[in-house]
Amino acid sequence: MSREKKPSFTLNTVDDMFTTQEIRDERKLPRIRDIPIKAIKDFPDHPYKVKDDEDMMNLMESIKENGVLTPVTVRKIPGGSYEMISGHRRKRACELLGMPVIRGEVVELDRDEAIIMMCDSNLQRTTILPSEKAFAYKMRLDAMKRQGKRTDLTSATMLRKFGEARDEIGADVGESRETVRKYIRLTELIPEILGLVDEGKIALRPAVEISYFPKDLQEELYDTMEMEACTPSHAQTIRMRRLLADNKLTAESITAIMQEEKPNQKEKIILRDDRTRSLLPKDLPVNKREDYIIKALEHYGRYLKKQRDMDLER
Repeated sequence: MSREKKPSFTLNTVDDMFTTQEIRDERKLPRIRDIPIKAIKDFPDHPYKVKDDEDMMNLMESIKENGVLTPVTVRKIPGGSYEMISGHRRKRACELLGMPVIRGEVVELDRDEAIIMMCDSNLQRTTILPSEKAFAYKMRLDAMKRQGKRTDLTSATMLRKFGEARDEIGADVGESRETVRKYIRLTELIPEILGLVDEGKIALRPAVEISYFPKDLQEELYDTMEMEACTPSHAQTIRMRRLLADNKLTAESITAIMQEEKPNQKEKIILRDDRTRSLLPKDLPVNKREDYIIKALEHYGRYLKKQRDMDLER
């Protein structure tokens, strides 16, 4: 009695049915591997600035001596390319060094998961500008809100309210919900005023008040700050916002408020960085600059007095 022959075909797995050949091939590769730098694209709307500054030069020196100690993190995107999640500065340093590849870890994340990971990994940096925090928090919050709206997720924990999402961000970065809200408000500032916040010339609280001004009135305020060589106090921005609520905030009222003499601006001398930087020692700490300038003025005053005394003796 002959046995019945088994079918020669095999059933496809669930993975075979719902993934492409490109994805299946990718999963067979090592998770951490050398990746061509040209194949890695920057993360869209990456909120963190990558500058070719002294820190970048130091990073390049470190990579030349020791290589890339911490692999960058990327995800595969359609077309055979990768998208950078964490490691934009390391990638830039390797580009400047002319390196063709960089050590990277490939992770499987959707768009919103990638946004959250990108924001979180970069928030661990030592120095972060207010503008960088602002846009990173906003991107993360928007991603979390989209996750909560997804119809394929039925878990109640995913249905976050905006406040709950801000609480979660705050817990992750060690800041309160209110602080997170204030930083996100900075994304409503015009670039010129946001730049002053990054430079430390406008504090967070007055900047938040200004963020509620329409863009045209923000531009009026910035022009007035330039002409009067001053910045608004928190109290002044509160007054301007009250005028805005009453539809009375105008270019004229902004100028009138900004021309008021504030206690901390009496007899204030403005020293432009570009005029004084070259005259100050490069290793002089910022908090020592005022003492240095005062001593220099005292020395110059003694020199002028000596010159006058010599002229009288002639």
